[in-house]
Amino acid sequence: MSDVTETIPQDSPEQGGKKSDGKIRAADGTSLKRSLNRALRRQKLRALILIAPLLIFVLVTFIAPIADMLFRSVENQIVAQTLPRTTEALADWEADSGQAPGAPVYKALYEDIFIAQERKLHTRLGSRLNYELTGASSLFRKSGRGVGDMGEVYQDQFEDFDDFWKKGENWNAFLGSDEWLAEIQAWDKASGDDQPAFEMRDGMEELFPQTAAKYEIFADFVQYEDGDNLYKEDPWALIYSSFYDDLTGPTAPQIAAYDGPAAAQIKAASAAAAGFETVDYAAAFAEIDKDWAETPIWETIQTYSGPFTNGYFLNAVDMQKSPDGAELRPENQRIYGTLFLRTLFMSLMITGSCILLGYPVAWLLANLPARTANLLMILVLLPFWTSLLVRTSAWKVMLQQQGVINDTLVWLGIVSDANRLALINNQTGTIIAMTHILLPFMILPLYSVMATIPPAFLRAAKSLGATNWTAFWRVYFPQSVPGIGAGSILVFILSIGYYITPEIVGGTTGTFISNRIAYHISSSLNWGLAAALGAILLAVVLALYWAYDKIVGIDNVKLGG
Repeated sequence: MSDVTETIPQDSPEQGGKKSDGKIRAADGTSLKRSLNRALRRQKLRALILIAPLLIFVLVTFIAPIADMLFRSVENQIVAQTLPRTTEALADWEADSGQAPGAPVYKALYEDIFIAQERKLHTRLGSRLNYELTGASSLFRKSGRGVGDMGEVYQDQFEDFDDFWKKGENWNAFLGSDEWLAEIQAWDKASGDDQPAFEMRDGMEELFPQTAAKYEIFADFVQYEDGDNLYKEDPWALIYSSFYDDLTGPTAPQIAAYDGPAAAQIKAASAAAAGFETVDYAAAFAEIDKDWAETPIWETIQTYSGPFTNGYFLNAVDMQKSPDGAELRPENQRIYGTLFLRTLFMSLMITGSCILLGYPVAWLLANLPARTANLLMILVLLPFWTSLLVRTSAWKVMLQQQGVINDTLVWLGIVSDANRLALINNQTGTIIAMTHILLPFMILPLYSVMATIPPAFLRAAKSLGATNWTAFWRVYFPQSVPGIGAGSILVFILSIGYYITPEIVGGTTGTFISNRIAYHISSSLNWGLAAALGAILLAVVLALYWAYDKIVGIDNVKLGG
């Protein structure tokens, strides 16, 4: 045998191991630590890809709606966006003065409402403020119809003075830039190309600041909201009133020296404008509705002029926002505190009823022979195979005064025919129907825990001298408490947000806060208040869950095992 043997160096890349630097390396020569980190990253990426559909589903269907609800509960941009000039002019007005604001505020209101009614936004604003002040909706509707008459006072005078001011082409000729005029005149709507965006002529914004600002709004509306040809569109009456303001305003001396397009017509109109009839905007709005001469509507606009508000949350706890701060609503308007307390009380009653009725059934399921227990389990699960609406409607039939239950009680002689029980359209009906509907959600967690309790524990307790009750109470019941906790959380959280059953059988005294939330979403369309009520309900549930965790311990809640 040869004494010479072939050896492979320990640091050879083919073999792996250590190199001269002392680091452990993989077969490909890379650092073992780096190779392991790369493998872990790949493993995590694969796991993320697998759960990505679920994450997206939860984000879209759960997280995003909650975030939107929370935003709607404080969002209040419609007032400042619809009445930007009014809210700015109203900022210095003192609500406790007892006097309506000055003429500049009414003029700003005229301009804002005129633009809003063209864009059909004044009714939305009225609906928003109507949540805070009854009658605001009709006030803004009437005002939207009336502001056009104010502007037409100036429009008629300019058009009667010179026919030049009747046509939109003439307004565009001196307000639009030469480049835009060339493009708009060559544009053909039938071609399908976008209409050239309006461009203001240089110097117009300094010379005619009011007219230029309003005309740009008018041009934007015509081109992008109406889709009409701006070059041929006659201007709003608001443009004429703004033009009058410029001709008689601070820039009048510069206008007198103007020598651009339509200079002769502008100078003639400037000379004639001094003798035009003017509009007293305060008197004009008071003529539309006397509420404009009172302070409540102005206080409401000023109070809710910010982009965000706590007003919805204050309303949700029977308070209101006023110029002096938060204050309680009149006693006859406080309903939400009562609804929250009623919801909590009835949810606790339903949970307690489910415990009392579900515990014996779960014990039977866990201790009866398998054949009998399986048959009983089918009966427990049977309600899940029937529509919730059908089950609730069946209770409505059974609980009414001429229903099955009352007829049976009368037949048995327990109650007289003249004193039938009122079991429907009240809290009793809601508790009965919801206990039946939510009972399986209590039985199943209880059964899953009881099925894991060895029967030998009870036999051992009895063999040591315990009575049946002592063995149950000292040995069996403590082991079933985790099931009670799991079922109670499940039933309570489900019941506190229930809507259909209280709506059908609850009447006026058996409804939950969820029914009021649904009313604001579908009927009154006060989504901000509905969002605030929902946010408070969510906070209450989370607070109760936190309290349960601190007192009982969520780790003690089990669903079996």
